[in-house]
Amino acid sequence: MSVLLVATGGTIASTADGGAGLAARLDGARLLAAAGGAPAGAGPVEVLDLATAPSFALGMDDVLRLRATVAEALENGAAGVVVTHGTDTMEETAYGLDLLLDDPRPVVLTGAQRAADEPGADGPANLRDALTLAADPGVRDDGVLLCFDGRAHAARGVAKRHTLATGAFASPLALHRVVDGTVHRLARPVSRPSLPVPTYAPPRVDVVACHLGADGTFVRAAVAAGARGVVLAATGAGNATPAVVDAVGAAVDAGVTVLVASRVAEGPVSPRYAGGGAALAAHGARFAGDLGPWQARVLLALALAADPDDPGRFLDPHL
Repeated sequence: MSVLLVATGGTIASTADGGAGLAARLDGARLLAAAGGAPAGAGPVEVLDLATAPSFALGMDDVLRLRATVAEALENGAAGVVVTHGTDTMEETAYGLDLLLDDPRPVVLTGAQRAADEPGADGPANLRDALTLAADPGVRDDGVLLCFDGRAHAARGVAKRHTLATGAFASPLALHRVVDGTVHRLARPVSRPSLPVPTYAPPRVDVVACHLGADGTFVRAAVAAGARGVVLAATGAGNATPAVVDAVGAAVDAGVTVLVASRVAEGPVSPRYAGGGAALAAHGARFAGDLGPWQARVLLALALAADPDDPGRFLDPHL
C-alpha cells in the first residue's frame, strides 16, 4: 500500500518573493523531491495538492475538507497519510483531525520553520521523518501525530512554543523519535473516542482573553456577533475578574456555551477559587481540563456542530 502526501502550503512550501515576504508556491511533488523521495522501505508515495496557502489564512471549512480527503485516502487503502501544513495553526488542524478520524493507520502533519530557499531549511528532514512514520507498520492506533524536529507528538496538547526555532513544538506526550530513518516509540497515547463528522460548517466560537482588570466587553461582543460558544483564555487555573464572570453568566443564560481554558502554557483548569473559577462554574461555564484555548475552541466548535442543543456531552475535558 502507498502513503499519500497531501500538500496544503505553509512555510515548507514557501520561498522568498522579493521584498514582499515569504509566499507558499511549491507543490507536493517538489516537496517530495527535496526530501529525497520516498524513504527506504516506505514504498511508493502518492501526492495530492489540496491547497497552497499559509495556515494563518485557513479556517474550519478547510479542516473539514482536509478531513474528507484523508478519510477517502484511508478508505481507498492508503498505508498512511502525511499532510504538509503551515505551523501557525497546525496544532488546531491536527487536533480537529484527531477528533474526527477513527482509523488505526497513521496520519502525520508536518511543516517547516524555515522557507524552502532559506539556508538550513528544515522542511525536507521533517517531511522525510513524517513519511517514515506514516509507512511504519508499528505506528498504529496513535491518533493524529504532529512530527517536527525528529519527534512525533500526539495531536492533543501539542502547541507551537517558538515563533522561529526549528524545534517549535512541544507537548505533554511525545510518542516517537525518528533517528536516521528509524522510528523509536517513546510512549503510548490515551485512547479517546472520535466526534461525529459535521454535516455543515461549525458555528462561530470566539476566544476571549482574560487579563489584569479585564471587563466583560469582549464576552458581550462575541455574543452580539453571533458566537454560539466562547472559550475563555483564563488566568491561572481558570479564573477571571468579577466583571468577566458576570458577562459569562449572562452569556450562558442566553444559551451560549462557555468553555474555560488557561492562558498558562501547562497544567489543568479547575474551579477551585471563590469568585474566580468557582464563580464561573456556578454560572454554568464548563472547564477544558489541560487543553489550551486554541484546541479548546476546536473542540467546542465541533461539539456544537455535533449537537447544538447539548454540546456538553461532547465536552469531556479528556477528549
